[in-house]
Amino acid sequence: MTASTERASPLAGWSSRFASASAVPGQFSIHEVPFATQINLRIDGGAHGAKAAMVLDCELPVAANTWSAGKDTSVLWLGPDEWLIVAPDGRSDALITGLDISLGGVHHSVTDLSANRTIIEIAGSDARVVLAKGCPTDLHGSAFKPPQCAQTLLAKSQMLLQCVNAQPVFRVFVRISFAPYVAEWLLDAAAEVVASRNIDTQRIDTRLA
Repeated sequence: MTASTERASPLAGWSSRFASASAVPGQFSIHEVPFATQINLRIDGGAHGAKAAMVLDCELPVAANTWSAGKDTSVLWLGPDEWLIVAPDGRSDALITGLDISLGGVHHSVTDLSANRTIIEIAGSDARVVLAKGCPTDLHGSAFKPPQCAQTLLAKSQMLLQCVNAQPVFRVFVRISFAPYVAEWLLDAAAEVVASRNIDTQRIDTRLA
């Protein structure tokens, strides 16, 4: 028997469950963003960030826990001299080569982490409530909004959380080995939010009857 060489994302078999949980997209939706290019960059941003920016088509964010975006690339702040570059599938080689050339002679580190994490994107009016059930970070709309990101925990699992827009849309960057656990937790938390709302509605209807 010949082994398959077709790529499979860690949550490839979850599409039907994600679709069921996304039945009311305005309230909650969830899907995987598989195979995204993810590159770790370490550099003295103050001295050499402009050289990296020319390759990335966007500035390296200097404010802690923020992100910036170009045409199809986003850069998330991880530390004073560390960033995560996120781009569409297949961009790793070009970006790494471009950065190494642009930063030639400069002390830097460029590491492909595309196979390290997958991305789970959730959105809708319930998204903050769902995340807040297992995340210690203050996720109130006034405290965590675009262009913010944070390295934090979700249900005791390490994650990088990005607030993409004010809809809100969030991206959860999670290690491949923890992806099924985190996906299961998110689906369970979303179902709990819906069930709680239905119970409250029934109580109100009963009182008004």
